[in-house]
Amino acid sequence: MNNKQSLSEAIPDLKPFLQTAWDKSGFEKLTAIQLHTARFIIEGRDIIAESPTGSGKTLAYLLPLLQQIDSTQKNTQVVILASSHELVMQINQEVQDWSRDSGIGSATLIGGANVKRQIEKLKKKPQIVIGTPGRMNELINQKKLKMHQVKTIVLDEADQLLVPEHISTIEKIVKSTLSDRQVLVFSATLPETVQSKAAELMNSPEVIQVGNEDDDRPKIEYMYLVCEARDKIESLRKLVRNQKMKALVFVKDISTLSVLAEKLRFMGINAGVLHSDSKKQERTKAIKEFREGKSELLLASDVAARGLDITDLSHVIHMDLPQEMAQFVHRSGRTGRLGAESGTVVAIVTESEERQLQKFSRQLNLTVSKKALFHGKLVDTK
Repeated sequence: MNNKQSLSEAIPDLKPFLQTAWDKSGFEKLTAIQLHTARFIIEGRDIIAESPTGSGKTLAYLLPLLQQIDSTQKNTQVVILASSHELVMQINQEVQDWSRDSGIGSATLIGGANVKRQIEKLKKKPQIVIGTPGRMNELINQKKLKMHQVKTIVLDEADQLLVPEHISTIEKIVKSTLSDRQVLVFSATLPETVQSKAAELMNSPEVIQVGNEDDDRPKIEYMYLVCEARDKIESLRKLVRNQKMKALVFVKDISTLSVLAEKLRFMGINAGVLHSDSKKQERTKAIKEFREGKSELLLASDVAARGLDITDLSHVIHMDLPQEMAQFVHRSGRTGRLGAESGTVVAIVTESEERQLQKFSRQLNLTVSKKALFHGKLVDTK
């Protein structure tokens, strides 16, 4: 397979609606993960796929599945499971963008949203259903979501789904489908435990791993500032004041997040807040204002930022360093996504966190430059 393949070369007999959407998208070629998985998905094979954040994983499974769906059959054929509200809505948006004029319908099922309205959507018999595990399982148990004709189940961001609190629900959902179902597992990081858990639900899966170097991805620059814990907010203020940015700022716990937002507002910096306890309307409003440029920062906890895709995000700022390397990868991958020119990742760390960051950079083979703030500008430390 050459690395310059377009969609019609990767998928034989491409349906006209997909060709039209591809032409409109402006994409010239498939990304590495899209290229390596298309044929297996079309053949009905089970797949475990690992590929960096922002490398086009959603379309890697959606395009071949949209090709396979029979729009004349009014029943659920594909079920996509995701761990967060944002990711569910983002996947659904992609489905709508790529299935225009195809006769294919979709529905979203998320916890916390109006269940009666979701049941009404299911009565329209959509071919694709996207949802969070709890709500989906609830509607299967109530016999509102009929799984007996589902051919394919996708686990998106599988490392967040195949965890102790979700695993029995996921198993129930998978086992409620046809015995010859297809299971597709996608994630940016796939620890050994997640892979073996996934394999238990699958039939001789094809394992595909794609790295950053396999795509013409935008260049991401990694840098960090060292200061006392109490001076982190002041460092952030100076950084924001003197750089033009649209930044996602990661904070470890929810209580710190609200305090930080208050302090920044007091300093005249408009910052939206996103965490797992936010109500659905608050989350939607915070993301909308950030996308529209009404707030220059979006403060987020790790859970809330899963699946968040903001195309022109210039910076990711780690206010607290995560404990796990996988989390660092997920966070940092929110900038410099496909279609962007570049991205910047800044960690504001204490001396003890600096050692942890250096450990991450060695394990990930990253160059992370130490910087200082001089008149509000980031300069190399001498």
